[in-house]
Amino acid sequence: MADLKAGMTRDEALDLLKAHNKDEFHLEHGETVEQTMRYFARECDPDNEEFWGIVGLLHDLDWEEHGDEPEMHTIYAAEDIRAAGGSEELIRAIQTHTSDFNPELPKPELEMEKILFATEELTGLIGAAVVMRPSKSVMDFEVKSLKKKFKDKRFAAGVDREVIRSGAEMLGWELDELFSRTIEAMRSFAPDRDTFQPEG
Repeated sequence: MADLKAGMTRDEALDLLKAHNKDEFHLEHGETVEQTMRYFARECDPDNEEFWGIVGLLHDLDWEEHGDEPEMHTIYAAEDIRAAGGSEELIRAIQTHTSDFNPELPKPELEMEKILFATEELTGLIGAAVVMRPSKSVMDFEVKSLKKKFKDKRFAAGVDREVIRSGAEMLGWELDELFSRTIEAMRSFAPDRDTFQPEG
Protein backbone atom coordinates (compact mmCIF):
# COMPACT_ATOMS: atom_id res chain seq x y z
CA MET A 1 0.00 0.00 0.00
CA ALA A 2 1.22 3.53 -0.76
CA ASP A 3 2.38 5.68 2.13
CA LEU A 4 -0.21 8.48 2.36
CA LYS A 5 0.81 11.85 3.80
CA ALA A 6 -1.77 14.29 5.20
CA GLY A 7 0.69 17.19 5.49
CA MET A 8 -0.62 17.94 8.98
CA THR A 9 -0.90 16.23 12.34
CA ARG A 10 -4.14 15.10 13.93
CA ASP A 11 -3.93 18.00 16.42
CA GLU A 12 -3.47 20.50 13.58
CA ALA A 13 -6.44 18.96 11.76
CA LEU A 14 -8.60 19.25 14.89
CA ASP A 15 -7.58 22.91 15.34
CA LEU A 16 -8.53 23.56 11.72
CA LEU A 17 -11.90 21.84 12.21
CA LYS A 18 -12.59 23.94 15.32
CA ALA A 19 -11.61 27.14 13.51
CA HIS A 20 -14.41 26.58 10.98
CA ASN A 21 -17.00 24.76 13.10
CA LYS A 22 -18.58 25.98 16.33
CA ASP A 23 -21.58 23.64 16.46
CA GLU A 24 -20.90 20.69 18.79
CA PHE A 25 -22.84 18.42 16.43
CA HIS A 26 -20.44 19.10 13.55
CA LEU A 27 -17.38 18.57 15.73
CA GLU A 28 -18.80 15.30 17.04
CA HIS A 29 -19.68 14.14 13.52
CA GLY A 30 -16.09 14.81 12.39
CA GLU A 31 -14.71 12.80 15.29
CA THR A 32 -17.22 9.96 14.77
CA VAL A 33 -16.25 9.63 11.11
CA GLU A 34 -12.56 9.91 12.08
CA GLN A 35 -12.84 7.00 14.51
CA THR A 36 -14.90 4.96 12.03
CA MET A 37 -12.22 5.49 9.38
CA ARG A 38 -9.47 4.55 11.85
CA TYR A 39 -11.29 1.30 12.62
CA PHE A 40 -11.43 0.36 8.94
CA ALA A 41 -7.82 1.48 8.40
CA ARG A 42 -6.63 -0.92 11.13
CA GLU A 43 -8.34 -3.68 9.14
CA CYS A 44 -7.45 -2.65 5.57
CA ASP A 45 -4.43 -0.34 5.64
CA PRO A 46 -2.86 -0.11 9.13
CA ASP A 47 0.22 1.80 7.98
CA ASN A 48 -2.00 4.69 6.93
CA GLU A 49 -4.37 4.83 9.92
CA GLU A 50 -3.43 8.45 10.72
CA PHE A 51 -4.19 9.56 7.16
CA TRP A 52 -7.55 7.74 7.11
CA GLY A 53 -8.40 9.36 10.46
CA ILE A 54 -7.56 12.90 9.32
CA VAL A 55 -9.64 12.39 6.15
CA GLY A 56 -12.59 11.44 8.37
CA LEU A 57 -12.03 14.31 10.79
CA LEU A 58 -11.93 16.99 8.05
CA HIS A 59 -14.37 15.52 5.53
CA ASP A 60 -17.08 18.10 6.35
CA LEU A 61 -14.73 20.98 7.23
CA ASP A 62 -16.70 23.59 5.24
CA TRP A 63 -20.25 22.29 5.80
CA GLU A 64 -21.15 24.54 8.73
CA GLU A 65 -20.07 27.68 6.87
CA HIS A 66 -21.19 26.69 3.35
CA GLY A 67 -23.79 23.93 3.70
CA ASP A 68 -26.26 26.04 1.73
CA GLU A 69 -24.11 25.46 -1.39
CA PRO A 70 -23.88 21.65 -1.59
CA GLU A 71 -22.24 21.70 -5.02
CA MET A 72 -19.37 23.74 -3.51
CA HIS A 73 -18.99 21.42 -0.49
CA THR A 74 -15.28 20.45 -0.10
CA ILE A 75 -14.19 23.11 -2.64
CA TYR A 76 -14.02 25.76 0.09
CA ALA A 77 -12.46 23.12 2.35
CA ALA A 78 -9.70 22.48 -0.20
CA GLU A 79 -8.57 26.12 0.07
CA ASP A 80 -8.54 25.99 3.88
CA ILE A 81 -6.68 22.67 4.00
CA ARG A 82 -4.11 23.85 1.45
CA ALA A 83 -3.54 27.07 3.41
CA ALA A 84 -2.95 24.99 6.57
CA GLY A 85 -0.31 22.86 4.82
CA GLY A 86 -2.51 19.86 4.02
CA SER A 87 -1.45 17.62 1.14
CA GLU A 88 -3.13 17.33 -2.25
CA GLU A 89 -3.84 13.64 -1.55
CA LEU A 90 -5.70 14.65 1.63
CA ILE A 91 -7.77 17.15 -0.36
CA ARG A 92 -8.50 14.62 -3.10
CA ALA A 93 -9.61 11.94 -0.62
CA ILE A 94 -11.99 14.38 1.09
CA GLN A 95 -13.42 15.65 -2.18
CA THR A 96 -14.32 12.16 -3.41
CA HIS A 97 -17.13 11.89 -0.86
CA THR A 98 -19.00 14.79 -2.54
CA SER A 99 -18.56 13.63 -6.13
CA ASP A 100 -22.29 12.83 -6.15
CA PHE A 101 -23.06 16.56 -5.58
CA ASN A 102 -20.46 17.79 -8.05
CA PRO A 103 -19.45 15.53 -10.97
CA GLU A 104 -16.32 17.63 -11.52
CA LEU A 105 -14.83 16.35 -8.28
CA PRO A 106 -12.80 13.10 -8.25
CA LYS A 107 -14.72 9.88 -7.75
CA PRO A 108 -13.73 7.40 -5.02
CA GLU A 109 -11.02 5.03 -6.23
CA LEU A 110 -8.98 3.98 -3.19
CA GLU A 111 -10.58 1.62 -0.66
CA MET A 112 -10.31 4.45 1.89
CA GLU A 113 -12.29 6.82 -0.34
CA LYS A 114 -15.00 4.22 -0.96
CA ILE A 115 -15.31 3.53 2.78
CA LEU A 116 -15.63 7.26 3.51
CA PHE A 117 -18.32 7.56 0.82
CA ALA A 118 -20.24 4.53 2.13
CA THR A 119 -20.04 5.16 5.89
CA GLU A 120 -20.20 8.94 6.31
CA GLU A 121 -24.00 9.25 5.92
CA LEU A 122 -24.52 5.88 7.59
CA THR A 123 -22.80 6.93 10.83
CA GLY A 124 -25.31 9.80 10.98
CA LEU A 125 -28.24 7.42 10.58
CA ILE A 126 -26.87 5.07 13.25
CA GLY A 127 -26.25 8.00 15.60
CA ALA A 128 -29.80 9.29 15.13
CA ALA A 129 -31.26 5.83 15.76
CA VAL A 130 -29.15 5.16 18.84
CA VAL A 131 -30.26 8.32 20.69
CA MET A 132 -33.88 7.14 20.37
CA ARG A 133 -33.10 3.89 22.19
CA PRO A 134 -33.66 3.40 25.94
CA SER A 135 -29.97 2.53 26.39
CA LYS A 136 -28.79 5.44 24.17
CA SER A 137 -25.99 3.02 23.24
CA VAL A 138 -24.68 1.50 20.02
CA MET A 139 -23.53 -1.54 22.03
CA ASP A 140 -26.99 -3.18 21.88
CA PHE A 141 -27.94 -1.81 18.46
CA GLU A 142 -28.47 -4.53 15.85
CA VAL A 143 -28.56 -4.65 12.05
CA LYS A 144 -32.29 -5.50 11.99
CA SER A 145 -33.08 -2.26 13.85
CA LEU A 146 -30.89 -0.29 11.45
CA LYS A 147 -32.65 -1.86 8.45
CA LYS A 148 -36.01 -0.64 9.78
CA LYS A 149 -34.70 2.91 10.20
CA PHE A 150 -33.07 2.79 6.77
CA LYS A 151 -36.38 1.84 5.12
CA ASP A 152 -38.32 4.55 6.98
CA LYS A 153 -37.62 7.60 4.79
CA ARG A 154 -39.18 9.94 7.36
CA PHE A 155 -36.64 8.94 10.00
CA ALA A 156 -33.47 11.10 9.77
CA ALA A 157 -34.83 12.35 6.45
CA GLY A 158 -31.63 14.29 5.72
CA VAL A 159 -29.63 11.06 5.40
CA ASP A 160 -29.23 10.17 1.74
CA ARG A 161 -30.04 6.46 1.46
CA GLU A 162 -28.91 6.34 -2.18
CA VAL A 163 -25.39 7.46 -1.23
CA ILE A 164 -25.23 4.60 1.30
CA ARG A 165 -26.49 2.11 -1.30
CA SER A 166 -24.03 3.25 -3.96
CA GLY A 167 -21.19 3.23 -1.41
CA ALA A 168 -21.92 -0.42 -0.58
CA GLU A 169 -21.99 -1.19 -4.30
CA MET A 170 -18.61 0.51 -4.85
CA LEU A 171 -17.11 -1.64 -2.12
CA GLY A 172 -18.74 -4.80 -3.45
CA TRP A 173 -20.50 -5.29 -0.09
CA GLU A 174 -24.13 -6.21 0.56
CA LEU A 175 -26.02 -3.54 2.52
CA ASP A 176 -26.22 -5.89 5.50
CA GLU A 177 -22.42 -6.23 5.52
CA LEU A 178 -21.96 -2.46 5.37
CA PHE A 179 -24.48 -2.03 8.20
CA SER A 180 -22.89 -4.69 10.36
CA ARG A 181 -19.31 -3.52 9.84
CA THR A 182 -20.17 0.14 10.46
CA ILE A 183 -22.01 -0.72 13.69
CA GLU A 184 -18.94 -2.73 14.76
CA ALA A 185 -16.73 0.25 13.91
CA MET A 186 -18.87 2.56 16.04
CA ARG A 187 -18.94 0.07 18.91
CA SER A 188 -15.14 0.06 18.91
CA PHE A 189 -15.04 3.66 20.17
CA ALA A 190 -18.44 3.99 21.88
CA PRO A 191 -17.86 5.99 25.07
CA ASP A 192 -19.78 3.43 27.11
CA ARG A 193 -18.19 0.31 25.64
CA ASP A 194 -16.33 -0.53 28.87
CA THR A 195 -19.23 0.08 31.22
CA PHE A 196 -22.20 -1.01 29.12
CA GLN A 197 -24.48 -3.53 30.80
CA PRO A 198 -27.29 -4.76 28.51
CA GLU A 199 -30.71 -4.54 30.09
CA GLY A 200 -31.75 -7.95 31.40
